[in-house]
Amino acid sequence: MKILGIESSCDETAAAVVEDGARVLSSVVASQMDTHAKYGGVVPELASREHLRAIVPVVRQALRDAGVDLKQLDAIAVTQGPGLVGSLLVGVTYAKAISFAASLPLIAVNHVEGHIYSVLMDAKSKGEEIALPALALVVSGGHTHLFSIAAGPAELGPVYKLMGRTRDDAAGEAYDKVAKLLGFGYPGGPVIDRLAPFGDPKGIKFTTARMKGNELDFSFSGLKTAVLRWVEKHDLLEEIRTRHAFVEQKRAKHESPTVEEWLTVTPTATLDLLASFQHTVIHELLHRTLASAEQMDARSVIVSGGVAANEGLRQAAARTARPRFYFATRTLSTDNAAMIAAAAYPKLLRGEVAGLALKAQASLPLAG
Repeated sequence: MKILGIESSCDETAAAVVEDGARVLSSVVASQMDTHAKYGGVVPELASREHLRAIVPVVRQALRDAGVDLKQLDAIAVTQGPGLVGSLLVGVTYAKAISFAASLPLIAVNHVEGHIYSVLMDAKSKGEEIALPALALVVSGGHTHLFSIAAGPAELGPVYKLMGRTRDDAAGEAYDKVAKLLGFGYPGGPVIDRLAPFGDPKGIKFTTARMKGNELDFSFSGLKTAVLRWVEKHDLLEEIRTRHAFVEQKRAKHESPTVEEWLTVTPTATLDLLASFQHTVIHELLHRTLASAEQMDARSVIVSGGVAANEGLRQAAARTARPRFYFATRTLSTDNAAMIAAAAYPKLLRGEVAGLALKAQASLPLAG
């Protein structure tokens, strides 16, 4: 069964064709990184405009790469939410149009569940089966959530329960804001991850958040503020200006700085700051993830979302004895449409089909 997936929840227009929920026949992603980089973050109005420009050619390319046409598809899947409502509307509207024109079933997918299925799909393609009950850490620029996953009735699919979530900034958002503060540009998470190994992860002691109520919840705003206070105390304004000018020069040439080039504009003290920041974020993520896994006696841990591509997080997770951690490939960790098509496959088998009255939903919960 071949499903065309469409994803447009934030700043990447994506389409993919996936067979039987595991075999990726094509995956096309049109990034808006250059559009938003000069603003230091995603501008919702610009994002929806770029989706309008990209949606048709991206879908056509996905079909072309898969070697199929609409008549050979079994369904259309689309991200209903959560996300930026203007961006979601583009994908939902176009998916509904294709569904109507080609008389194909339309399947609505929760973006967060899509991230979970990116790992399940990757494991399935390798002939592995992730043991349940499992815990899912969905961590990105917009999400930092912990969900328990249990096997439900065959006709209903998996049962999700929210175990913990961020009360303020998502982890990826904290990465991007710290990178912007220090003049590294947007997106900043990958830059911090690349430079962190060159600093001392214990060079600066950051206080971690103590959560009242649900101890499994996250908070990263205090850490972000601590970095700001450190920058102010050490008067890094001139260094940040120099680094910002370097970033603008590279952007004007449409070039990405190499690690060696970053090191020439990043003193040792700042490298220690980056390493200590990343060390603290990873500690918080894994500490609460392992506590959640113990509480629910999870047999497996799924890590997905853009921050799941972080090498420091992957290495730290690999050092834990149990439970076993599962990551998707880095390409599948960030926003893509293959995960949407994969999540739609079991829904199609269960007959969970949406009608043409489907609406985008900016705040769409996966579980309570």
